[in-house]
Amino acid sequence: MRLTLLGIIGGSGLDRLDGLEGLRRERVSTPYGEPSSALSFGRLGGTEVAFLARHGDGHSLAPHRINYRANIRALHDCGVRDVVAVATVGGIREGLAPGMLVVPDQIIDYTHGRESTFFDGVAQPLEHVDFTQPFCASMRAALLRAGAAAGERPCDGGVYGATQGPRLETAAEIRRMARDGADLVGMTGMPEAVLAREMGLCYAMLAVVVNAAAGTGDNLNGVAIGEIRAVSSAAMKRVVAMLGMLAQSHGR
Repeated sequence: MRLTLLGIIGGSGLDRLDGLEGLRRERVSTPYGEPSSALSFGRLGGTEVAFLARHGDGHSLAPHRINYRANIRALHDCGVRDVVAVATVGGIREGLAPGMLVVPDQIIDYTHGRESTFFDGVAQPLEHVDFTQPFCASMRAALLRAGAAAGERPCDGGVYGATQGPRLETAAEIRRMARDGADLVGMTGMPEAVLAREMGLCYAMLAVVVNAAAGTGDNLNGVAIGEIRAVSSAAMKRVVAMLGMLAQSHGR
């Protein structure tokens, strides 16, 4: 039996985790300020989990306003060592259609101005971490197994491009990202992933494709925000079922 909590970070469309048994909420303070929301603790699939709403209660925090350092530190301090982060994304690569689930294996960071390290030489001494493989291999494998157990077939691998937001991208920006090798575009993967690495957490992402990226597929001339919300709402029901299978296997 694993003694550490499973951490779940909910993104757009998943600001609470239904089905938690024995739910309790706790405000956690960190040296880096307050996390996005109170942490929700409870049992999912028979396993103790800690859930954090990345964008805050009621989806109130823009991607560049999120206190990523406080979020990761709060999870760490509560005993979390394994983390799955749910994120909605646009599909850049052909074939990544709305409604698909992806477990990416690489990141390109296009963000700017975000507090992106604990080891800044001020709060903590300067250190360098290896980030060759930005996602934890064992958690990626666990997510893929959980997907199969839940009747899903998540795409294994993909390059996540992290943009600043909160606006969506231009068609030219997406063309550049495609040339760079990005398969997906989102706004919150960085610095979340590298902070988790610095804090020693086993972190992986479950990306939910909610639209074709700007200038691709059916969105050659624009992206319909209302359609994104509809796809996200339907997909999150499947995501919760998959998280339940992940939690169940994590407790073994």
